[in-house]
Amino acid sequence: MTATGTLIGIVTAALIALSWGRAVEVSDSKQDWDYVTVRKDAHMFWWLYYADHPTKNYTEVPLIMWLQGGPGASGCGFGNFEEIGPRDTKLIPRKSSWTQLASLLFVDNPVGTGYSYTTNSEAFAKDVDTVASDMLVLLNVFFNAKPEFQKIPFYIFSESYGGKMAAAIALALHKAITAGSIKCTLGGVALGDSWISPIDSVLSWGPYLYSISLLDESGLKEVQAVADAVQDALSKGQFTLATELWSQTEDVIEKNTDGVNFYNILTKESLMTRDAAKNVAKFKSPYIGRLFLRHVQPLHNDILDELMNGPIRAKLKIIPDSVRWGGQAGQVFTNMAGDFMKPVVDVVDALLSAGINVTVYNGQLDLIVDTVGQETWVKQLQWKKLDEFRNLRWKPLRLDEEETAAFYKIWENFSFYWILKAGHMVPADQPLTSLQMLKMIMKQT
Repeated sequence: MTATGTLIGIVTAALIALSWGRAVEVSDSKQDWDYVTVRKDAHMFWWLYYADHPTKNYTEVPLIMWLQGGPGASGCGFGNFEEIGPRDTKLIPRKSSWTQLASLLFVDNPVGTGYSYTTNSEAFAKDVDTVASDMLVLLNVFFNAKPEFQKIPFYIFSESYGGKMAAAIALALHKAITAGSIKCTLGGVALGDSWISPIDSVLSWGPYLYSISLLDESGLKEVQAVADAVQDALSKGQFTLATELWSQTEDVIEKNTDGVNFYNILTKESLMTRDAAKNVAKFKSPYIGRLFLRHVQPLHNDILDELMNGPIRAKLKIIPDSVRWGGQAGQVFTNMAGDFMKPVVDVVDALLSAGINVTVYNGQLDLIVDTVGQETWVKQLQWKKLDEFRNLRWKPLRLDEEETAAFYKIWENFSFYWILKAGHMVPADQPLTSLQMLKMIMKQT
């Protein structure tokens, strides 16, 4: 470790002693955490923060489960400390924490993500159906252990690939509730910058970047040619090849845009690590490796890594000695390679048809899941009320009298929020707008 890294570790440890030690019961909301063995050799970690509402008991407000993307990115780490949890990576209380409105359940999924782990290389999930099945095992254990949450509205919020998992989990949970195998009150699912129909994102990248002067005509042709190859592979059912071609499309975009940031187009800096060539060599497919380095590795930054593998690990006390936070993320990502490009628009359709509340929200400055691509798959829905939704004029959402923070449409059990001045991580970029959206979704004043 460098001298700087050592100093960060010492300072972090000191802050932990002050913030998470004996004072935790007084200054922080009540917490709980544990492991659930969801399959043989597959162990999933969850972390619950009870609501710290200014006027209501936690039993009077909803419960939110947050799912991170990747797959392989940690909700207990990144979503918690970088986005919506009660404290940030410096352990300073977050004024925009979602715990002021609801209890928060972070889950490191799929197995192998964050503190979750497998003890057998064959136990990693390879598709979203397995991810959903594993989560139902965890939720069944959770709600049985904490029956006070069974009648509280339960919302599943997500980001990026987490949205694809959230849709599948919500539908499986709805079926389990209907069958009586899980006691829970599903309030709805929210899909933030979500990888619901990957090809609609990929095909929109070129025109989107060209329209905002980040590609010239030659660059547009190059990007479109590779994107068309992705679509061709999908039409032939070659899903792993489609994933590799998706990676190549991003390479072409980086070359032609001088390294645009896929998570926020206003930041030119690429998310690729400096020693990418060395790290890519660790993967059987260099294209899969480059995707991991762009979209998962940055969510394991040095400060967060030291926090989770040092003081937080010591606080939790139940993390096995053999488990390193984020240590199996690459294997999680690689094992899901054949599932990345498969759409789940039909799953969203099934949720809407079942009367489940579905929210789509997207950051204006996101590229990897750009709003244009999101709007494209929404238009493909077979939901009977889609025409009424599309005929609506959007409404402005203002946080004050002057500035517009977002636009939104709501028709019955479907809503869409266009979040302005936000990239891929909406709650991090626009925390106050996210809180207002959260209130609206949960129908809180």
